Amino acid sequence: MAILSKQNLKGDIFGGITAGIVALPLALAFGIQAFGGIDDPSASSMGALAGLVGAAFLGFFASLFGGTHSQISGPTGPMTVITAALISGVWASQHSMSAVLISMSLAGIFCGLFQILFGILKIGKYVRYIPYPVLSGFMSGIGVIIILQQLYPLVGLKSPVLVVDMITQLPQRVAAGVSVTSLLLGLGTIAIITLFPLITKKIPATLVALIVMTVVSLFCNMDEKLLIGSIPSGFPMPIFAKSGLSLAGLDWGVILKASIIPGLTLAGLGSIDTLLTSVVADNITKTHHNSNRELVGQGIGNIISGLFCGIAGAGATMRTVVNVKSGGRTQLSGMTHSLILFAILLGLGGLVRYVPLSVLAGILITVGWGIIDFKGFKDLLKIPKADAVVLIIVFLLTVFVDLLTAVGIGMVIACVLFMKRASDLVEGGYSSSELTNFDKESPWSDEGGIPDDMRHRIYIQRLNGPIFFGTITKFQSVMDDVPADAKIVIIRMRLVSFMDQSGLYAMETAIKEIQSRGAMVLMTIIQPQPMYMLTKMKVIPELVPEDHTFKTFEECTDFLSELNHK
Repeated sequence: MAILSKQNLKGDIFGGITAGIVALPLALAFGIQAFGGIDDPSASSMGALAGLVGAAFLGFFASLFGGTHSQISGPTGPMTVITAALISGVWASQHSMSAVLISMSLAGIFCGLFQILFGILKIGKYVRYIPYPVLSGFMSGIGVIIILQQLYPLVGLKSPVLVVDMITQLPQRVAAGVSVTSLLLGLGTIAIITLFPLITKKIPATLVALIVMTVVSLFCNMDEKLLIGSIPSGFPMPIFAKSGLSLAGLDWGVILKASIIPGLTLAGLGSIDTLLTSVVADNITKTHHNSNRELVGQGIGNIISGLFCGIAGAGATMRTVVNVKSGGRTQLSGMTHSLILFAILLGLGGLVRYVPLSVLAGILITVGWGIIDFKGFKDLLKIPKADAVVLIIVFLLTVFVDLLTAVGIGMVIACVLFMKRASDLVEGGYSSSELTNFDKESPWSDEGGIPDDMRHRIYIQRLNGPIFFGTITKFQSVMDDVPADAKIVIIRMRLVSFMDQSGLYAMETAIKEIQSRGAMVLMTIIQPQPMYMLTKMKVIPELVPEDHTFKTFEECTDFLSELNHK
């Protein structure tokens, strides 16, 4: 698909404009969150500018050079958490805004360089091997960090840097005095974002909340320190030409050391975040992204964003979905989204100064809430204990240690536990071969009893091997082969010896997709462990009734014969 498609020009422009409107409050909020650990009057306005610049430059160049047609890129919650830790650490050691800006820019540049390297080395394809419990615990931990950090500006206070301090100091700081006005504005923001979609989803709720609560605040005579403050208007200048930047007295060794490791962390996290969003975009648009090209495009975008003092970002799921739902289908939509943000930077930056920090805190609290994987936590007592342990460990490490450690340790534990479970299955005589596509020319020996006059309506999907986090991409590809005109789909489970949480959710999604087309799903010869997972999570009988599952294929053919005679 070309960058410019005349057939979808209107959809791309409208999708890009809508995504740009949604991106504005999020870019401001994430930028201010990144600078939240700096005790300086200019921190909020500098953060807002960094967020806008990052969203504009990354969004434009990641779309231009990336490999996902409808992706919208910009600052995201996970990336901002890392950037915030970097900035607060540099500020604590250097106490210089120049050092902060240089470190942030270098981290973004290093992030981009590493992402380009990942793309060249074709590392993108390995993202699918990250198991669901690791992603669930990781994303939920990030959501909790965002919420904890934003509780302070929600009541007009400055947030501590460390999560432990955020938790322990909150009662004392709140007891010392809060801004009731800020709290009411923040709660109003949350209420609008939650309730406005019940009225209409055509207008972004975050934008409505931002405008309405900002207008309300104008009548509240709020203290200047509770507002964003002025941000510079005009085209952003690169870091080496930025006015007011002082290089005197900077410890370059400390700055480089503080930038490289966060740059690598940002690259790893941004790559995961981006490619997961690419998969979401693929599922909606029924297209296929180029993961390695996407990493190169993200790398170029983050390098240019860093050069212009923007915070690093990644593919943004919510903004991408908004773009696609609004008609965006090519890279033009992502570039249009960025042009909207550039227009705001060039001419409307002065209006942003009146936005209360508590309103942005309310927006981010809803973002953090949306990131938390409540489904994963709700199913903790139902999923295998090993998956539950991994999820909890990664969640706690993410919140109380750091993100890279959480993912690294989570992956190690998940791999060790999986190898133990897989070896147990092999010792028990189960097959461990890979999934195979349906082959119409090679039916299994027990499939001869299907009524002849029903064969044109029946599609048999034969699965061979465990369905787990390492095979769900291939499993999804196999299930995508089910013809749209099939009226009855028989899923053969005889050789599926094992299914983990990732595989279970993939199976659930595949069954729902088939049933949404009006087809009946039958399942045969389900082995004990997959049957336990499917019944424990109520896929059987809520999605597939028990009388649509069969211990032998002969029982299934008898059911088909009875169905044919009705």
